[in-house]
Amino acid sequence: MEMVNYFQWEYSCEMNKERRQLLDWEREECAALKKAIADFNASRPKDKRLTQDEIAHTVGMSQGTLGSHLNGHRPLTQKLAVSMAEMLGVPIGSFSKRIEDDIGRMASAAGLSHAPAAPDADSRTPPRSFDLNDESGYTGVLQLTARGSTGDGDDNPHVEIRGVMAFKSAWLRANNLNQKNLDVIYANGHSMEPTINDGDVLLVDESKVEPKDGQIFAMQSESKGTIVKRLVKSDFDGWIIRSDNPDKARYGDETLRDGEINEVRIIGRVVWRGGML
Repeated sequence: MEMVNYFQWEYSCEMNKERRQLLDWEREECAALKKAIADFNASRPKDKRLTQDEIAHTVGMSQGTLGSHLNGHRPLTQKLAVSMAEMLGVPIGSFSKRIEDDIGRMASAAGLSHAPAAPDADSRTPPRSFDLNDESGYTGVLQLTARGSTGDGDDNPHVEIRGVMAFKSAWLRANNLNQKNLDVIYANGHSMEPTINDGDVLLVDESKVEPKDGQIFAMQSESKGTIVKRLVKSDFDGWIIRSDNPDKARYGDETLRDGEINEVRIIGRVVWRGGML
């Protein structure tokens, strides 16, 4: 499948080891998002309100990390801002004009006709619906700094939009892939070799979250962070989290009973990989 790396805009994906104190304007952004959530909940029946647990699950972070953002201990990130704007049905600029402007500049530089920054208040159109100017045969997919470990696990406490990677629209349609469900991440480690190599590009379909025998998934483990492994149905009413690397002394299987599979959150199925041969 032909693919072009349509746009590279680098953001750091590493957190400082020593957390700095946020600036006043950063804390104001956090407070504005927290207020936007409170306003959203105030307008809804009690049983329809968003809980912190639901938000954390949707945006792919722990409750503690989400709380740190909302309480002004960590700055807002583009990934969180885009996700929250979609969930709340508000423009990103309603709580962070800075991030809205940043994404707008990225979209302009990439030749996108509109940025994923400002859904209408009454619309839940996913903010990752891009049009590539002068490239009608291609569809843009968000390229994230997140890493899926093909080793011992990756913590991704600070995820940013890295840019846009373009895939042939006809190829996506032929494989029943919907752009709004797709993200691009990167493999880190050697446990899935020779299938997936360290540094490979991975296309993840976040609509495919049901365990399926023999398929490769990006998963969030409480103990290991983000991992990329193959799920294999066990003969003993359970699932095996398996590495493709034949060195089982180093990359052994992890067996889960049927109920335990729910303790590992499936982010999505890896539907394509790209890398050096």
